[in-house]
Amino acid sequence: MAFTAKDVAALRAKTGCGMMDCKKALTEANGDMDKAIDFLREKGLAAATKKAGRIAAEGIAYAAVNEAGDAGVVIEVNAETDFVARNAEFREFVKTCADTILASDPADIDALLQTKAVGSDETIDAILKEKILKIGENIKIRRFKRLTGIVGSYIHAEGKIGVLAKFDTTPEIAAKPEFKEFTKDVCMQIAAIAPQYLDEASVPADVVEHEKEILKQQVIESGKPAAIADKIVNGRLRKFFEEVCLVDQAYIKDDKKTIKQLTEEVGKQLGGSIKIVDFVRFEKGEGLEKRQDNFAEEIASMVK
Repeated sequence: MAFTAKDVAALRAKTGCGMMDCKKALTEANGDMDKAIDFLREKGLAAATKKAGRIAAEGIAYAAVNEAGDAGVVIEVNAETDFVARNAEFREFVKTCADTILASDPADIDALLQTKAVGSDETIDAILKEKILKIGENIKIRRFKRLTGIVGSYIHAEGKIGVLAKFDTTPEIAAKPEFKEFTKDVCMQIAAIAPQYLDEASVPADVVEHEKEILKQQVIESGKPAAIADKIVNGRLRKFFEEVCLVDQAYIKDDKKTIKQLTEEVGKQLGGSIKIVDFVRFEKGEGLEKRQDNFAEEIASMVK
């Protein structure tokens, strides 16, 4: 039985599966819609797609550096419950995604999904669908960032926060264990204090102006003379930079020095210079809607 593009679209509407999967199902079923639906269900694709509509706001943030030490990745993969996020199979899938990103450097999530996983003939997308069916929850690769160069990574609280930081220094310094410890300390700082920017120059001009306006209004409302408002604002703006800029923050292990001072100090100790040039911080589930379970309604629906 022949089928048309409208049939493919209709099957997609009924099952929520991808166009290519629907086309293949209709081909296998000789155009029979019911048999095509059965085919998709047998393959687990329809079930996986149904689960894909559910909220996934748990999961883990994961960070890693390749063996050569010249590339790193931080990734967030979400699941529906914290129970699944602790599942060893789920965590192994996240690691596979990270390893694949390090090896293949996909441009975005769509490209990653179509990439063959490291050590497998299957794509990340195919493995993802298998995990959704086996684990029984929606799983989503939310975001990732890959940095090249001299990088360090840190994972906080078994995946609550993942951090990646990039440094500018010599290969000789980068190979020293003291440098590795320093990069871990910087990444821990980023995890703990959550800086928004690297340094003062990285803060957008409109953000600075907005902050100035707020601070100026605060000064005026406090009754201070307008003549000294700008001076007070500049002083408070310095405090703002110390809070939001990584290099200006007080070091969590020794608040008598800033991260910039720590970096200069370690560079001198190791016989050269070090500069922090970039960082990425992913916190699991930030900005996502959390699933709200209503067990009374769930039980009532089961009884009906």
